[in-house]
Amino acid sequence: MIREAVDANFGREVEFLKALIRLPSSNPPGDCAPHAEAVAAMLQELGFHVEIHPVPDPFARQYGLKSIVNLIVRRSFGVGRGPVIALNAHGDVVPPGEGWSTDPYGADERRGAIYGRGAAVSKSDFATYAFALLALGKSRKPLDGGVELHFTYDEESGGFVGPKWLLEHGHSRANYAITAGFSYAITTAHSGVLHLEVIVRGRQAHSSVPSAGADALEATVPILAAIYAERRRLASIVSADPGIGSPQITVGLISGGTNTNVVPERIVIRIDRRLITEEDGETVEAELIERIEAAAVPTPGIEIECRRILLAEPLRPLPGVEQLVAALKTPAEAVLGVPIEVTGVPLFTDARHYAAAGIPTVLYGAGPRSIVEANAYSADEHLRLDDLRAATEIVARALETLLSV
Repeated sequence: MIREAVDANFGREVEFLKALIRLPSSNPPGDCAPHAEAVAAMLQELGFHVEIHPVPDPFARQYGLKSIVNLIVRRSFGVGRGPVIALNAHGDVVPPGEGWSTDPYGADERRGAIYGRGAAVSKSDFATYAFALLALGKSRKPLDGGVELHFTYDEESGGFVGPKWLLEHGHSRANYAITAGFSYAITTAHSGVLHLEVIVRGRQAHSSVPSAGADALEATVPILAAIYAERRRLASIVSADPGIGSPQITVGLISGGTNTNVVPERIVIRIDRRLITEEDGETVEAELIERIEAAAVPTPGIEIECRRILLAEPLRPLPGVEQLVAALKTPAEAVLGVPIEVTGVPLFTDARHYAAAGIPTVLYGAGPRSIVEANAYSADEHLRLDDLRAATEIVARALETLLSV
């Protein structure tokens, strides 16, 4: 009955996803409460009871958000002694940018796909998970346990007032978690990230007499050289977890100076350091700061400050993940007709917050084989309707397996 239930509601599911895309929810600026409130009404129309959990403004602003509301849908089966599975997807998206061949908020349907910002990452899994739960209600098997839908809005900011906030405030009773992902692989591990800001302060002077100042840019040059030497060193290290690859380091932002004829007194660089699953974030941070400080040439009038912007630990598989993998892999291979890989990915997601709370977690949802294939975070982001339908059935059947008495 699962397949029949998915098929019967698929037209509604497509319209549901299109409505989500047409409502902007870019982060930044992170003013996502209106989107959440609209989604809550749409979920209620589907027959769900929706819990609305607004995050107080001071906490939202602390993480660069204007407004955030988290949503929870709960559904129980049997006598409630079985496991509770949380399904988490995020409704905040990166700004659309340029280069689109269609309106990024138009949710245009063409050539069997829906185009729009958030179509693949990860408004699609609002639809996948909600309609999988509807289909699960048509199961003929005896079920026991519960399902929670966690729809949050700060993945692009780190998930600290989305999933982490819900978990820390006791709003979830989950024993397992499935978070937004793609259909052709089950992800059990992902990289972490350290964002570090380095501020080099000097003293301003006229460029005709540079010795009267302290050139912050000149002092930054050996620091940059040390960072790029570290990049070459890290390339020789490879994680034992498939799909994770090597640690990475990038200087993604550099700013400073006041005018062409002025010795720069302040240079700021932002560093992105990707962590493999074998690394500990705080250890990596301490070692990187030590390298930066060692590279800096002692110069009168120059000061260097290192400041953490973000630290997200990697997702590492917990005991119990194998049950999630088994429940997803069998229907995924049956529905899609291809082998389904169990792997890691070299990026970071909200899944890590569930694992940090001791909840076995995997990533699985609607989407193609890669972010690149979906144009996620790029112009013309899209999702094939076949993948949306397949993922909905696969997730529903996995829930049926996990909750079967």
